[in-house]
Amino acid sequence: MVEQGKAKRTTKKAPAAAGKGIRITQIGSPIGRPDWALATLKGLGLNKRHRSSVVVDTPAVRGMIERVKHLLRVEAAS
Repeated sequence: MVEQGKAKRTTKKAPAAAGKGIRITQIGSPIGRPDWALATLKGLGLNKRHRSSVVVDTPAVRGMIERVKHLLRVEAAS
């Protein structure tokens, strides 16, 4: 009899190269904005004003930042 178990999930994360990070800080509130704005902020690791997150600089992240740039302050990560 073959044992059926849960498949092992493996996820690969992009390597965070030195100097390739972006620090983003939420400065605006998504209240009164479309639902996609809140979803984009959550995707960037933000959920409240004045919180910061360091993300890897990829084209996908740059697109997300461009979509909600009026709610963010963007700086190079140190």
